[in-house]
Formats: sequence, structure tokens, C-alpha cells
Amino acid sequence: MRRKFLVALGSAAMALSLAACSGEGAGSGGDTSGEKPANLTIGVAMPTQTSERWIADGKAVKEKLEAKGYKVDLQYAGDDIPTQSQQVDQMITQGADVLIIAAIDGTALSGQLQAAADAKIPVIAYDRLIRGSKNVDFYVSFDNYKVGVAQATALLVGLGLQNKDGSRGSATGPFNVELFAGSLDDNNTQYFFGGAMDTLKPFLDNGSLRVKSGQTRIEQAATLRWQQETAQKRMEDLLTSSYADGTQVHGVLAPYDGISRGIITALQNVGYGQGKKKLPVVTGQDAEVASIKLINDGVQSSTVFKDLRLLAEQAVLAAEAYLKDQQPQANDTKTYDNGVKVVPAHLLPIQTVYKDNIKTVLIDSGYYTAEEVAAGQTKK
Repeated sequence: MRRKFLVALGSAAMALSLAACSGEGAGSGGDTSGEKPANLTIGVAMPTQTSERWIADGKAVKEKLEAKGYKVDLQYAGDDIPTQSQQVDQMITQGADVLIIAAIDGTALSGQLQAAADAKIPVIAYDRLIRGSKNVDFYVSFDNYKVGVAQATALLVGLGLQNKDGSRGSATGPFNVELFAGSLDDNNTQYFFGGAMDTLKPFLDNGSLRVKSGQTRIEQAATLRWQQETAQKRMEDLLTSSYADGTQVHGVLAPYDGISRGIITALQNVGYGQGKKKLPVVTGQDAEVASIKLINDGVQSSTVFKDLRLLAEQAVLAAEAYLKDQQPQANDTKTYDNGVKVVPAHLLPIQTVYKDNIKTVLIDSGYYTAEEVAAGQTKK
């Protein structure tokens, strides 16, 4: 997906002593601060290759680390928890010096993290917070609550209830909307849905929005493993159970572009987007190129762009800090409680993408080319 990941990495993280590493922080049990990069290995565990974004993440982190001279052990787990557990075990036994982990299930790696701590291997949680363990040293991500706020705001803007500048829109409703959430085993899901629901609540309370299915709890809206097919099936079921009387869906809160595409397919299969039956406003996340084409074509309404180049850059800075016996620079030390400890985090900004700013946000920045947006796929 990515071609232009060689963005300048910026200055090194602040040099603060890390108690957790205490002069020994390496898989070999020794001080790595004087080691050459070529002698050091970073294990990178990614959840799946079924999502465009995780392929991009893995490639970006690997390329940036290798550009610095480090050896990289990149593994994808195929959305299978035991596979990821085995991969992390193997990274530890083979002497990784730092682990960067995007967990499939944020509660399933406690044993591996304890083994990493015993071997003095720092652990960086990548985009998905790992829960239930004291052995998570750092977290790199985006402001996930704001992602939810941005998705809900984009839904309101698409319906005309609110303008992009935050002012009240001219529409009054009521509008029929349905709610989708991510996978419950991903800690980010709670933040996305919480931010969205806090934003939508006033409009639900005053009747401008109504969820005709009545499915407003996160457990009802959740989509296991963020799967497109699962989202499509749920949308089909909602249409059958709640809209068979001819009532139309006006908007769908979708937390991820793959889910968005599943929802859109279900809607198109029953005639939405044909004649006078307009497609509902459908939100998204991750700015996957297939969805950017849909936005450009007027099919999907919006997505939330999280620049994976910056996330990969931050993961590399954090890894380098640990390898130099330093502490990565956090900009949030209060929000991300994993149930055992508050994990220091570095959070990155987000942007909402509509049709009218695809060029400025994605093309002009080099994230995609105009040809890739038009085709809906990236050049290999």
C-alpha cells in the first residue's frame, strides 16, 4: 500500500532512565545501548493480512527499522490468537531485543508478556492496547476517543444535522440510523464507540436521530474481528427485521472501512443507491484506498484518516529509545489504563476525509496517487 514511508524520523526521544530496563533491557539480558543496530533484532507482531491497513503497518514499521540498520522479524497471525501467541513466543526465544505488538485479542498475551519481562525485553503496544498485564511498557496510537467523535460528527454532517464547522445544520430529521462497532476483543472499540455515542446522544435524546432496530448497546453493535462479511450479514439482518415495512435507513455509523463496505454491499443488494432510493450516509475509518474510491464516487460518505507513516515512525522512535536505555516520550500518561496499570502513550492526530478534501489530505501528502484513488487499489 505504501511507497513513501521514508519520512524523516525526527529527533530521538527524550533521554530518561527506564526503570523497567534498568541497564539490561535486551532479549540477551545485556545492555544494548552500545550495540550497533545490525546486532539488534526487533520483533513485530501484526494481527492479519486480510486488512489493507495492517499490511501497510507491517511494511512501514519494517522499512523504517531496516532503514536504521536493525534486523526485523515481522510476523502476521492471520487473525488467529494461538498463532500470534506462538509467534511472540518464538520472537522471545530467538532473542528479540524489543517487541512491537498489534494484538488480535488485547487480553490473550499475558503469558508471553511475562516471558518478555523476564528476558528484559521491552514491549510496545502498537495501535491496540494490550490489557491485563503490567508488562506493557509503552503504547503508540491515535486519539481513539476522538476517532469516535469524528465518525459520529461525519454522520451528523452527512445527514445535514451539523455543519463541518460545528454549527447547527439546516436538517431537522428525524433520521433512521443504525450503529456498528468494532471487535470487542480490541480495546480501541470501546473508545471509538464511546466517543461516537457521546456525540450522538443529544440528537438521539431530542429525536433527531432514532435507531429503529433498538440496538444501541456496544454488545449488540459489535463486529467480531472487524470482518466485512460479518458486518454485511448483520446489516442484512437489520434490513429484514426492522426495515421490511418500507422505512428507509438514512445513516449508518460504521467504525472501519471494511465494515463500511460490507454495510454498503448489503444496502445495494436491496436497492439502495438505485433510482430515488438514496444510499444512506455511511462513515468509516483507516482511509483504505477501496473506500477512498467509494467516497470519491459518492458511495461512502466519509472515513477517518490515521496516517500510518506517522504511527510507524513513532513505533520506531519508541523502540530506539529502549535500545538506547532511554524512555520514549509520552504525550498521554492518564488515559490508557489496561486494567493493571496506566500505560504511557504517544497519541497522534487524525483527520476526517470527505470527497472534497481527498486531494489535499491524501494525494497532496503522497499517501495515495490520483491514479490509485481512481482505481481503488494501490500499485504493488
